[in-house]
Amino acid sequence: MIRNLVEEHVQAAYDALRGNFPAFCGCEYCRDDIFVFALNRVPPRYVASLEGQVVTEVNLEKDQKRAEIDVVVMEAFRKVSMAPRCPKSRQAGKG
Repeated sequence: MIRNLVEEHVQAAYDALRGNFPAFCGCEYCRDDIFVFALNRVPPRYVASLEGQVVTEVNLEKDQKRAEIDVVVMEAFRKVSMAPRCPKSRQAGKG
């Protein structure tokens, strides 16, 4: 099975950083927008074997790569928070 390991690291960064953005909606739409924003800015790392997964995980766990993903995810939190596209934000705007 082919997998993009960066997706897992973006998910982990989202989970770790979510608490730093208390005003962030956090609904499924906004969460998905965070993932789309981040995954479109971080090069994918596809693997198809256990050996490839191990080598790629070692590279993704390096501080520099983790910091790169964290920075992109934080930028995504800021961007999505400023202009959420979810139904909740549309209802709040009508008030």
